Amino acid sequence: MHQGIGYSFLFMRAEGSQLSKITALIDAGFINPVVDKVFPFEKTNEALTYVGSGRAKGKVVIKVI
Repeated sequence: MHQGIGYSFLFMRAEGSQLSKITALIDAGFINPVVDKVFPFEKTNEALTYVGSGRAKGKVVIKVI
């Protein structure tokens, strides 16, 4: 721990009980996801290219409406 900041790994699967737990951690402020960019669904290929470039500094979201 450096300057009072620590981290640990949390491996999740896309199943209801685990998604509920991670949602609770986010809602409680224990996890603060960083969103780098949001792409509309129509630009999914552009989003994947962006992720593949290694420039993303957080989560890349594809918005489906």
